[in-house]
Amino acid sequence: MTQLELALKGTLSPQMEAVARQEQVEPEVIRAGIAAGNIVIPANINHKNMKSFGIGKGLRTKVNANFGTSSDFGTVDTELEKLRAAIESGADTVMDLSTGSNLVSVRRAVVKASSVPVGTVPIYQAGIEAIEQHSAIVKMTVDDIFSVIEEHARDGVDFITVHCGVTRGAIAVLKEQGRVTDIVSRGGAFMTGWMLHNDRENPLYEEYERLLEIAREYDVTLSLGDGMRPGCLADATDRAQVEELITLGGLVERAWKAGVQVMVEGPGHVPLHQIEANVKMQKAICKGAPFYVLGPLVTDIGAGYDHITAAIGGAIAGAAGADFLCYVTPTEHLSLPDVEDVRTGVIASRIAAHAADIAKGVKGAADIDRRMAMARKKLDWKEQVKLTLRPDYAEKVHNKHAASSEACSMCGNYCAMRLVGEYLGVATEKC
Repeated sequence: MTQLELALKGTLSPQMEAVARQEQVEPEVIRAGIAAGNIVIPANINHKNMKSFGIGKGLRTKVNANFGTSSDFGTVDTELEKLRAAIESGADTVMDLSTGSNLVSVRRAVVKASSVPVGTVPIYQAGIEAIEQHSAIVKMTVDDIFSVIEEHARDGVDFITVHCGVTRGAIAVLKEQGRVTDIVSRGGAFMTGWMLHNDRENPLYEEYERLLEIAREYDVTLSLGDGMRPGCLADATDRAQVEELITLGGLVERAWKAGVQVMVEGPGHVPLHQIEANVKMQKAICKGAPFYVLGPLVTDIGAGYDHITAAIGGAIAGAAGADFLCYVTPTEHLSLPDVEDVRTGVIASRIAAHAADIAKGVKGAADIDRRMAMARKKLDWKEQVKLTLRPDYAEKVHNKHAASSEACSMCGNYCAMRLVGEYLGVATEKC
């Protein structure tokens, strides 16, 4: 039985109990949230030795890290190194988005090595195999698509992005809209090209029940992809994006009825003033299903620093109710990320998620900030380093120009807290 079916039956699974301990809530809170469709626990029955994470209402905002090979670069070893860096930096999940010729071996190695849930986009493999066999993505068959999806499920993939909302109706709206960047989703582009060439409806939409059967058998969580997501601020919250979201809202309910866990993916480039509205719109249309957002990126000109533009948007989205942030690295729009880019992207997204959790009042979220404040008052550098999101880097930076343990980082002998403490008769403690 899937986590959803167990929850609806009133049964607490080991995964639900583990998530309850992590989140410091009663197990019944997790079970009820899963039963209502507001929480998911991506946990494929074939993915062994994995730590379970809950994503959804009332829980800590989770962070995902993407990596993967391309046709030009990447091996199993390079991607396993990125996997380790992502987990060590605190990613709650990872996604293997490989498109290189070795993508099957990379995926299987990642699933085997990963202690956190793993996501994939099966249409990438289906499209690439069609190119290899028939010289064109548009020549993949419906059976090819579903065969690859089942292969990913058998291999232990915990959640899959499927672009079920890229329908003929959505494409018609896209044509009328007149976008600047059209479609920037690779999976969305694969499906759009296939549909237009074959003059057929999207098989992931038309044969959705077939998809649900596979997901239910392995308890794969569906991540309903946003193939019509805006690729620039000018295209944000337009009719094509909303048309797809309305379709996804209906598919969410069909997944629930089939006992399949489901979450919904959200837009990429969104100006600050539209983010909250986007989150509230998704929550209303999709009846509270967990919301998974890429960033959002709040400006189009942050190339090289898009981990910052995404963290700004992620904090606002999370505070507004988004449940799951997909990290963005400094190399977004420029290159494949290396190991250090992965670390930087995860930390930036974790900062956004934590800021959102404080705003949402997630249990225990603000506690660590108070502990940090107390350590700073005491000039306790060891404790400060320990409490940071990346202690090794914090210690390296502190040691670079540290004058003494009695001086703060900028003020030296003129430490404001030490001076005021003396005036108030409350001496700052030495570390």
